[in-house]
Amino acid sequence: MDTDQFTLDYYDADALSSYRGRALYRGVESLIRDLISKGRIIPGDLIPPEPQLAAALGVSQGTVKKAIANLVFEGLLYRHQGKGTYVSRMDFQKSLFRFFTYGDARGQAVRIEKRTMRRLRLRGPIEITRQMHRPDGADLVRIERTGLIDGQPVLVEESWWPAEIVPGLEDERLHIPDYLYALVLDKYGVPILRAEETLSAESADADTAKSLGISEGAPVILLHRLSHSSEDRIVEVRTTRGRADRFTYKTEIR
Repeated sequence: MDTDQFTLDYYDADALSSYRGRALYRGVESLIRDLISKGRIIPGDLIPPEPQLAAALGVSQGTVKKAIANLVFEGLLYRHQGKGTYVSRMDFQKSLFRFFTYGDARGQAVRIEKRTMRRLRLRGPIEITRQMHRPDGADLVRIERTGLIDGQPVLVEESWWPAEIVPGLEDERLHIPDYLYALVLDKYGVPILRAEETLSAESADADTAKSLGISEGAPVILLHRLSHSSEDRIVEVRTTRGRADRFTYKTEIR
């Protein structure tokens, strides 16, 4: 969609009616959030001006204003002074480190360099294909990467993608940047619109211990991610294991 234009096609009272039973501004929030998660509107798209959106939905301008403000606060939308409100480009690096970081001795976050160690196309394991809602034995591309700080490994990452969505990603000649999602969007036109993450801990197995330079059985942080694209399709299953001794948890409680 042209970022200098907008459409009211997805914004009308009938669409909002499916969100009955909640405060009106929450219904407007849910409508816009669902349009983003289903890929109907994508990063860079312009949201209709608040007066026109309010008229289309049959609600007050104040209701729309409150919903938009909440979505801006969440980071799903952003305001461009003098131009309007746009769907944000999701920053998954920022998301990964929203509550925890790998950093220096003071807990300060530092840049993590990603190196692609191995990639191949193969029949996907059942536990992965089923998470993606794909047939057993479907072809997947597996990407293995190591994250380093000052040349020292702090995390290992395993990422699975449906082969037909990212053809050629297994080719060693194709450079994979630190930010993999940028490549997936630019080369394959597949936007990552949202992700579900689960954080837990486990003991390092032999392979993880060797990759991270720690003892087998040492504690590691485990982050499991399901990444969704248009129409809420799961297009990536990612598992990240990181050194617990470089781990810092932080949050703000209000």
